[in-house]
Amino acid sequence: MFEIEIKSLLGSKDRADELKRRLVKLFPALKVLPAHKQLNHYFNAPADLGVFQKAVTSLLPEGAQQKLDDIIKGVKGGVSIRTREADGVVLVILKASIGDDSSANGVSRIEFEEPVSCTLAELDKKLLEAGLAYQAKWSREREHYDLGVIHVTVDKNAGYGYLAEFEKMIDDGGGAQYAKQELKALMAELNCAELAQERLERMFKYYNEHWGEYYGTEKTFTIA
Repeated sequence: MFEIEIKSLLGSKDRADELKRRLVKLFPALKVLPAHKQLNHYFNAPADLGVFQKAVTSLLPEGAQQKLDDIIKGVKGGVSIRTREADGVVLVILKASIGDDSSANGVSRIEFEEPVSCTLAELDKKLLEAGLAYQAKWSREREHYDLGVIHVTVDKNAGYGYLAEFEKMIDDGGGAQYAKQELKALMAELNCAELAQERLERMFKYYNEHWGEYYGTEKTFTIA
């Protein structure tokens, strides 16, 4: 699957609440999914992705093993590796850019996301023992709105504050441009501005350098 995702920096709780009111008004039939908390641990990607693949293969069912193998064989740019715990479910995640955007924050990416039957600490240990290193640890509270083919999440992130993500999953990368246009049209209806990739990368870099001050807290920073 290909993930098309555009972020909007909301900043304050008031702006987040305004977005939620607009969503309910414009889409009264939307499905509100249960809110939850997440821990996301980012890892520096090894030069040889086979190292990562070998570390997690035994935790994956056969079909997921093949899917991961296919993605890794097709990678042409950067990848983002992370582990996640959300409502007691632990996931191993790999995202690879399909364009010029970054694999960590880009708009268009191919995504591998699979639950595993171990704790977050056990999963992290496997990656650390394989030679990967932490890039940063992130924490957030997420509210999730299902509009059908498009999903909107409103997150309260340590460091960033309130952030909205507009996402559509597609099974053909050739439809990425059309999906972006759909998301941008929806954002315009909801009065949400796209967070520029350049600014997002500056924010990401700052957080990665100072994550110990923010992880698990409600502290935020502002990067222009």
